[in-house]
Amino acid sequence: MYKSIRPKNLDEFIGQENIKKSLRIFIDSTKTRDEALDHTLFYGPPGLGKTTLAKIISEELNVSIKQTNGPSIEKVADLASILINLSKGDILFIDEIHRLPKTVEEVLYSAMEDFKLPIVAGSRKSAHTIVINLNQFTLIGATTRFGLLSPPLRDRFGIVYHLEIYSPEELKEIILRDAQIFEIKITDEAARLIGLRARGVPRISIQLLKRMRDFTSVIGKNVIDEELVGKAFKDLHIDDFGLNDLDRKYIFNLTSRFKGGPVGIEAISTSLGEDKGTIEDIVEPYLIKIDFILRTPKGRIATNKAKIYSKKFFELEADASESNKTLF
Repeated sequence: MYKSIRPKNLDEFIGQENIKKSLRIFIDSTKTRDEALDHTLFYGPPGLGKTTLAKIISEELNVSIKQTNGPSIEKVADLASILINLSKGDILFIDEIHRLPKTVEEVLYSAMEDFKLPIVAGSRKSAHTIVINLNQFTLIGATTRFGLLSPPLRDRFGIVYHLEIYSPEELKEIILRDAQIFEIKITDEAARLIGLRARGVPRISIQLLKRMRDFTSVIGKNVIDEELVGKAFKDLHIDDFGLNDLDRKYIFNLTSRFKGGPVGIEAISTSLGEDKGTIEDIVEPYLIKIDFILRTPKGRIATNKAKIYSKKFFELEADASESNKTLF
């Protein structure tokens, strides 16, 4: 039977304390005024809880939520069919809102500001605009690419939050909570070690917890402990910093091939054979957080910390390779 680990209210949500504190005020104020919550925008790296917070807001306000994403709304008609079916106070949650087509975005302006939907009917000389009155609703947008939002759309959000990467302590708390829901036995130290390697992202911490559960099943253990975590991460190629093979490839290219930078994101993504968006959304936020790289107007620069890591790691890799050669 599937067990949901998604928090249902602000009290259950771990982390993002400043956001929770102000959201509580805005939600309570909205309830007293019997109005829709101001349009809200969440932005930050994937896996930090943007969708979860949107659903929590709907639960706290006791309203319905309609969930979609930018690429799914291809035409104005797609947007119209959603908006006209919203009841007073309902929430429309649009993930990847930066990917809305321009024509749809322009119609959305009036819907957000005046709760009116202008629809062009007919064609050529017979074309005319029909204005549909909408119920007051709340648009909650989520994006990993804040810089790609157009200023007119961005400015129409009354509440804007940047979700921060989580601390290892917060991730440990999330792991222990989720382990209890999954009925997984885990030691505090094992939860701490997983939290240290989860890159500051709750979604990754949950994925790693499930992988640890897989290892316990295979080897016949009934508890996730420090020893098992150490062996599992070695097999998963995740080091003490939480870095994986793609991260190390990025660091090696930046420190060796590009001499530490500065170098543009296009050159880095080409050298890695990865999409630029993947590099900017998945790889770089954590490397910046742990002080391995800097983003500058001239390009990416490796810090001394990254250079030391690169030198030590790849020297160890070279030594291991030489040792293997002597065995055959």
